Amino acid sequence: MPGTIREMLEDQEAKTLHPRAARSAESRGRVLPEEPDEERPVFQRDRDRILHSKAFRRLAGKTQVFLAPRGDHYRTRLTHTLEVAQVARSIARALRLNEMLVEAMVMGHDLGHTPFGHAGERLLADVVPGGFHHVIQSVRVVEVLENDGRGLNLTAEVRDGILRHSKGRGKVLLAGTGEWALTLEAEIVRIADIVAYVNHDLDDAIRAGLFDERDLPAEIRHVLGAERTQRMRTMIRDVIRGSDVDGGGHIQMSAEVHGALLALRDFLYARVYENPVVHDEFVKAQRILRDLWTWCLEDPARLAVRFPVAPRDGDTVERTVTDWLSGMTDRFALATWEGLFVPRPWDAG
Repeated sequence: MPGTIREMLEDQEAKTLHPRAARSAESRGRVLPEEPDEERPVFQRDRDRILHSKAFRRLAGKTQVFLAPRGDHYRTRLTHTLEVAQVARSIARALRLNEMLVEAMVMGHDLGHTPFGHAGERLLADVVPGGFHHVIQSVRVVEVLENDGRGLNLTAEVRDGILRHSKGRGKVLLAGTGEWALTLEAEIVRIADIVAYVNHDLDDAIRAGLFDERDLPAEIRHVLGAERTQRMRTMIRDVIRGSDVDGGGHIQMSAEVHGALLALRDFLYARVYENPVVHDEFVKAQRILRDLWTWCLEDPARLAVRFPVAPRDGDTVERTVTDWLSGMTDRFALATWEGLFVPRPWDAG
């Protein structure tokens, strides 16, 4: 009989999860070995560490698509993360894979995202030596930056899921890319991310008045559905039905739904992400980050005096500034820029 709550939960996993599911008791472990927790299996412990991190809380202040929207119902990086978790857990539960593992991966997948959404990421990719990608930065956050520089010491499976989630305009499915994740759960997170964002970004764009639901191409509506709930249901069910977990396959979608998903992504790039109305604000946001980058590197000593920013052992100044800028919320980046570049009225007292 299991002696602790953790052992009871691990026993439940062994009895109920699919043979190909990642089991907490069989994790590849952490870089720094730790004593087991009496109540929580390792993936639950990882989820909790991410949930209580400062980087996770800052997601509430980071742009998803629309920069500092006035309405209360537009998505942020935090609400995006929660919606991805819902999609990923729905798929994992139906396939009898490890829900707690997919949730831990999702909670960490965007921790390294910049302020001002993809506009901020593109700017840092241009100026940072060697480039910048939020996926790599997310892994750096959990391995190095969080917990006062000690990192979160997450399991190998969770770190791998964070690393593999991003696709940009690339392939949605890992099949055929020659790149395989450590777990099927990581493949679920990769698909859940795009299923969530194409649906909620479309919803936000309609709320913003960029176009109407009826402007969505007829072939997309025919395959996926005429409204958001239908589209979500279609995609999630298709992944569940198309993934041959029993037969040794990977997480998949049917050709028809996959094609419609890619068409919807292309539609969003054309009508939302690269829309001149949205793009003009992104250019302003990029100027803010470029100004901050330049100011920080002009005089590192001045930076250290003005802000509590100093290189860690072995880090360059560029690396330190990259960590600082990418961790900012939109509001903090804007306030920092205003404090440095906007003159204040003279007050002689």
